[in-house]
Amino acid sequence: MNDPRYQIEDTREIFTPALLVFRELLEQNLDSMIRIAGRPDRLRPHCKTHKIAEITRRQLAKGIAKHKCATLAEAEMLARAGVSDIFLAYNLVGPNIPRAVRLLQAYPDVRLAVTADHPQPVAVLGQSLQDAGLSVDVLLDIDTGMHRTGMEVGPDALALYRQIAVTPGLRPGGLHVYDGQNHQTDLAERRAAVHAGWQRVVPFRDQLLSEALPVPRIVAGGTGTFPVYAEINDPALELSPGTPVFYDAGYTAAFPDLPFQVAAMLLTRVISRPGPDRLTVDLGTKACASDPPAGRRLVFPDLPDAEQVRQNEEHLMLKTPHAEQYQPGDELLAIPWHICPTTALHKQVCVISAGRLVARWDVAARDRWLTV
Repeated sequence: MNDPRYQIEDTREIFTPALLVFRELLEQNLDSMIRIAGRPDRLRPHCKTHKIAEITRRQLAKGIAKHKCATLAEAEMLARAGVSDIFLAYNLVGPNIPRAVRLLQAYPDVRLAVTADHPQPVAVLGQSLQDAGLSVDVLLDIDTGMHRTGMEVGPDALALYRQIAVTPGLRPGGLHVYDGQNHQTDLAERRAAVHAGWQRVVPFRDQLLSEALPVPRIVAGGTGTFPVYAEINDPALELSPGTPVFYDAGYTAAFPDLPFQVAAMLLTRVISRPGPDRLTVDLGTKACASDPPAGRRLVFPDLPDAEQVRQNEEHLMLKTPHAEQYQPGDELLAIPWHICPTTALHKQVCVISAGRLVARWDVAARDRWLTV
């Protein structure tokens, strides 16, 4: 690539396919998150995109003390990195309830919060924590229209929050308001959708407060909507973007108003040139998220018109009139369309700074289980 931001002086020690993190761009993205939020203590970034302790420590050093995650492994990674305020934005059921108890026992300095949207797991969670002499915050998960988890505001949601408040071992922790369905490319349309949802949440919060039920926080938004929430002046509001640390081609296309830069790319090598207009590279589905549709999983800046013909576990076949310019062993950089699951496919990331490989960071929380 001719872009100076992505120059690498020596790639001989980088096995492919490899996930590269460009440290200066990562730092700029973190600074942009803080600038949009207004100050670091308004942020509760989601670690699902990076799952890396070194990045968590960089956020802590910038004053971002509150963090969000989706798995107990991610929660443990955050605790190991020094985070003491962890929000596990996931409804705990089955064996994950005793695992949460073990996490608190292993990391006694951690204040843990979780989500809930059903009375039965709330009762089991409370009993398990009471038996262990521990407690957690429980945020009521609000369904803002995504219909993945959560409850619509109303009598049932009110009843569940009351249950949380009176259950030993549990503390009413506030509301979780994730609106992942709001992917409007037009900022004005996205802003209108966010405010329409917010106007449903605020009266419900006020109703809880009128019953002397504490609502210490409202954790809201994702990458696309957090700048809109950042415009709202509410002391309980916590902003929880995730993808900006690395960013990707999908978010770049969906949200042209956001200032983040792609800070993570895949390095791949040509392994075959099976035809005059064909290249095969070592970038299969085991190194690249396959939830985007086939043919749209990657962007190649040096081959923007290349057709992604077929992708197997270890191979990606490209059709391009420029194929004869490449020989086996030649390198290409590719931008993932969806970076979060791509990161989880890599044991380590190669850290590039000033054009040089300077470190390798473990993707520590790519597994579902660490020790608890």
